[in-house]
Amino acid sequence: MAIIKQEFMLAILFLGMTLFGAFGGFSFKRLSDYPIGFNKGFLLFFMLGGSLYFLGAIFNIILLRYLPYTLVYPLSSITYVWTTILAYFLLAEKMTLRKIVGILLIIMGALLLIK
Repeated sequence: MAIIKQEFMLAILFLGMTLFGAFGGFSFKRLSDYPIGFNKGFLLFFMLGGSLYFLGAIFNIILLRYLPYTLVYPLSSITYVWTTILAYFLLAEKMTLRKIVGILLIIMGALLLIK
């Protein structure tokens, strides 16, 4: 039972790490809509993006305590999957065949690593 609980917590940390990274990048993309300086939009997205990246890094450090480096860093590529999905739904970016194939290759690579 304890092993299942630990695996569940590691999965939650991994999901958080990759989602925080993707949403941090999204926040920085939104940040680019504002002029650099002390204005509300710029500061909001700067702080949000930085905070999300920071949380993702903390989760990454915790994961490295329990999982090998050679597993955590390659699996962090799942962040690119979330990023592509966010860009499609929130930024109206096109989903091309090349992007879909890239996402599938990342997922297949991740599955090979965790099996």
